[in-house]
Amino acid sequence: MSLRRSTQTMVVSLMILLTGCKDRAITAYRAPKDAPAAAMPQAAAVDTNNLPPGHPPIGAAAQATPGADMAGAIVPTAGDASGLTWTAPAGWTAKPLGAMRKGSYAIKGSGGEADLSITAFPGATGGLEANLNRWRGQVGLPALPPTEVVAATEKIEANGLQAVVCDYAGNGTRLVGAIVPHGGNSWFFKLTGPDALVAAEKPAFLAFLQTVKAP
Repeated sequence: MSLRRSTQTMVVSLMILLTGCKDRAITAYRAPKDAPAAAMPQAAAVDTNNLPPGHPPIGAAAQATPGADMAGAIVPTAGDASGLTWTAPAGWTAKPLGAMRKGSYAIKGSGGEADLSITAFPGATGGLEANLNRWRGQVGLPALPPTEVVAATEKIEANGLQAVVCDYAGNGTRLVGAIVPHGGNSWFFKLTGPDALVAAEKPAFLAFLQTVKAP
């Protein structure tokens, strides 16, 4: 009886062992593939026909013409190369030019010394009337209405140039000047000094203006 029980026990144990040794179910995990890299967006084509005038080339056009963007950025200036020449009277002594003077002369006489300056500035530099009144103020005279200050001037023409000449005296000082527009600039010829000396030099000043010319 005990042998039979032992046999049954062994059979049951063997069955349990065989059941436990059966292949366990295998679960496979598939890792998801990396998402493909997003393609870089291509630059939108530029319609060069719609670019503003003077715009530098873009894209292939710029690569095909090296330096084209620099050429489009250069804007030449106008009126900066204009110049005038003149011949000073023998009695006038040339002086060193300052930062703004194109010409500078000293005129000596019994009444002291007068100064002749030549300057040039772009454009109208405030306008004819404003410049005439500015010169009036330099000898202590009050400003005049635009029509009056222009009416008191003299207009001369020489060598294709036109000049507006003025003569102002006050406080013992006299100023004889001329404004000559040329090449987009306003040229100022101004003789100042003691009243009597400048008055005596005025004919030489007017003759001097006749020598002014464009090269």
